[in-house]
Amino acid sequence: MSSQLEQILAYLDKDGVSEIVIAVGRPIAMRQKGAYVNLTARPLTVAMLWAFVEGSELGPLIPHGDGSTEPTDLDIGKRRLRVRTGRRGQEIVVRLEKGAVRTRAATNQPPMKVPPHELSLAFDAPEQAFDPPPPPTPPPPAPKPAAFAPAGPSTGQAPTAPTAPTAPTGTFAYYVALARAAKASDLHISGNRLILVRTNNELVPVEPGSSPLTAEQAEALLLPLLGAEDKARLETVGYVDLAIDAPGGGRLRANISLHQVGYKGTFRLAFDKPRTLEELGLPKELQKVVQHHQGFVVIAGPSGHGKTSTLAALVDLVNGSRAHHILTIEDPIEIEHPRKMAVVSQREAGRHTKSFAAALKASLREDPDVIVIGELRDRETVEIALTAAETGHLVIATMSTPSAAKTLDRLIDMFPPEDHSQVRASIAGALRAVVAQKLIPAIGGGVVPAIELVTGVLPLAVLIRDDKLYQLPNLMQRGRAFGMIRFDESLAELVRTNKITQDTAMEYAEAKSQMAGQIKGPAPAATPPPPGAGVKGRLGAFFGGKKDGDA
Repeated sequence: MSSQLEQILAYLDKDGVSEIVIAVGRPIAMRQKGAYVNLTARPLTVAMLWAFVEGSELGPLIPHGDGSTEPTDLDIGKRRLRVRTGRRGQEIVVRLEKGAVRTRAATNQPPMKVPPHELSLAFDAPEQAFDPPPPPTPPPPAPKPAAFAPAGPSTGQAPTAPTAPTAPTGTFAYYVALARAAKASDLHISGNRLILVRTNNELVPVEPGSSPLTAEQAEALLLPLLGAEDKARLETVGYVDLAIDAPGGGRLRANISLHQVGYKGTFRLAFDKPRTLEELGLPKELQKVVQHHQGFVVIAGPSGHGKTSTLAALVDLVNGSRAHHILTIEDPIEIEHPRKMAVVSQREAGRHTKSFAAALKASLREDPDVIVIGELRDRETVEIALTAAETGHLVIATMSTPSAAKTLDRLIDMFPPEDHSQVRASIAGALRAVVAQKLIPAIGGGVVPAIELVTGVLPLAVLIRDDKLYQLPNLMQRGRAFGMIRFDESLAELVRTNKITQDTAMEYAEAKSQMAGQIKGPAPAATPPPPGAGVKGRLGAFFGGKKDGDA
């Protein structure tokens, strides 16, 4: 049993304390004389919770999928406790109540006195009121699918995620199903390592208490996923990128590589179909960026922050509203587009075409209306994309840059200095929008997108052409009239709609001194959601609601 858990359990020896609640996304709290009191300042992450229960009898009691356990009496350390656990995605709650025997009082041992400021993991806040949300009610008939993240108050339920794996234990499909059930974004399989999943931007074991894979076990899981050509490429260059359909687990974007102890596989859990902007938690203003008949649109953001999902949502808007020819160039094809009003031709670099640049050159002869580029990686690709945008096509592409300003700087810097003047003129004339997004930790687990939207209006074109992009922040200060959205404004709106905390907004804000004022600004009128909507049955007692008999 960890020392942190022992310190927490010591609070059960205090007068009037009947329960300890350890929950992901909330501070650890005790129930004393009918009221909850916080014992820690910071909300618990998934990794912190597993650190608390590691080496104790609590770990095996936490469900692998959504659900809850019956009350269980067991001895933990020198105490007899009644334990109940519940799980909804990565929202995990462990409730510990006093048992009938084996308490310190029963054994005449003096109670441990550990004030809150002496707890480990940098928890140093004084005690404060713990006010759990009202009890949950059954969900509406048609819950929305999850956005970029594990299900939480702001994202709903993922439609492709099974509640429990049905594949044979130990198979690749089994681990994919576990990752889906955990609402993870990525799955990592490697020799001499535990199988890990990324949830809430942290890597945690897919199976608590499991053992590391041997190099032979990792090879047996990964090599059957590859065809003859993929295996040849893996042996030649040391890695291979591909998209696969896991039985019962949906579509995955995969990278399989060689490293020191053998084979390593990293799998991005893709959506089975494009999501809408609303389902992804993105503002409706983004609909306007694909209403142009020609021009250049860039979706920017750090790696792993949902650019592909946003790109697919925008393509789906065109697909469902216009009888166009949409040509996509991807590496690999991650989200497949169904047939709607448009004809969507999806090409994969390395499989259907030699490279992005080669596919773009050929695309101009394929009568496309919309050209979609999975990633702008080099100068040649950018050059052809700008040419296509200037000659009457709508070009939508992604780029791994942290902000709109950095995106424009990088597009220009891809070319030699003597070409900068001409490139700035091309970008100024073709650019329709830059959407930069980041995924921000949400209240209760998961992540939500915060965006920056720069529209290609005349004042922006002047700044680009005159090499005065350092004035872009000033333009965006007054850019709301042009349809622009500043990143800090997006963060403030997420705080006002109770999707992220104010501390989180301050952490990610670009102008921290102004963030507090923006949060207090005029908030849109909104009706409060029904208490606890989206939770079924007895899970309500675990995720903050009152238990039967509570006043």
